[in-house]
Amino acid sequence: MSADAFRSFMPRALAAARAAADAGEVPIGAVVVKDGEVIAEAHNSPRTDHDPTAHAEILAIRRAAAALGDERLTGCELWVTLEPCAMCAGAIAHARIARLYYAASDPKGGAVEHGARVFDHPQALHRPEVYTGIGEAEAAELLRGFFRERR
Repeated sequence: MSADAFRSFMPRALAAARAAADAGEVPIGAVVVKDGEVIAEAHNSPRTDHDPTAHAEILAIRRAAAALGDERLTGCELWVTLEPCAMCAGAIAHARIARLYYAASDPKGGAVEHGARVFDHPQALHRPEVYTGIGEAEAAELLRGFFRERR
């Protein structure tokens, strides 16, 4: 992926993550891109929405599917600030996201390179191309700062 794409989409996911923090939510943001255009974005909202499934990735995927009028997000990219959990990785597979870009790894709750490693299972419905570490320092600092303020 070119540096131009990073400048175009991870900063937008990071902005969504900052908006989540401002709302008192864990600072995670996600952006869905198709053909170089943002079609949906979201940030974590479980507390605000009183919905444990209101992760940034899930909300962005739902909005993208509604925008495209299709449950399959074929050819779409998902840019997210933290390694997706098992629920979100499952949704990525079901949506048939082509490429997943994430900033910070999550050894505790991640399920792509850690934990369940959802896409590595033979039962995985779909395996997106995965690119990690893009914007990692900023995303990790957002998370550390958020939790530092609450301890």
